[in-house]
Amino acid sequence: MCHVIVTCRSMLWTLLSIVVAFAELIAFMSADWLIGKAKPSSSDDVENGTGGSQEPYHPTLGIYGRCTRISHMQFSRRDTLCGPYAENFNEIASGFWQATAIFLAMGIMILCTVAFVSVFTMCVQSIMKKSIFNVCGLLQGIAGLFLILGLILYPAGWGCQKAINYCGPYASAYKLGDCSLGWAFYTAIGGTVLTFICAVFSAQAEIATSSDKVQEEIEEGKNLICLL
Repeated sequence: MCHVIVTCRSMLWTLLSIVVAFAELIAFMSADWLIGKAKPSSSDDVENGTGGSQEPYHPTLGIYGRCTRISHMQFSRRDTLCGPYAENFNEIASGFWQATAIFLAMGIMILCTVAFVSVFTMCVQSIMKKSIFNVCGLLQGIAGLFLILGLILYPAGWGCQKAINYCGPYASAYKLGDCSLGWAFYTAIGGTVLTFICAVFSAQAEIATSSDKVQEEIEEGKNLICLL
């Protein structure tokens, strides 16, 4: 018989697991890893009287994508165009960024799998006599290691030609040059920290769902068990 067990700690672990997976996925897909040096308004815009008074803009560069401003002379307006600069994996600007993409993708795949499984832990707490919480916690720890490897390798690619075009000639491995770090990089770091917190907290979720109070309510014949 399936017993739906909801505790404060297990629900918090489930929510954190989902948030971490989405945060890492959004950061990975974003182009806001590096904020490039300021670029002035184009001469075409100045001549058309549409850009002379506007401040310079900052293009952004991600692992495989970028955002830059393009000018539409016909309509006299400026738009920001975002999209992948690499049509395939081999066109990613740096070998280090290729390794970063691999490690981050592996970590995110594990996190998304755990986030999906965590929703069902309310009904199923063990498989083959092994706690799902402990298994998921172990997987989250492994995912965290993949994420750390990716984040360590990422700055090593700052010396590639693509990064130099955005950050100036002084950019090199682990040196930003004229660039600054964007929100996506900080989000990835924050998500990595939360990943390890989730891995540790999974043990608390397992303890909460197998506590004496839960067992007492099961023995009383209750199918829906909610404990704070």
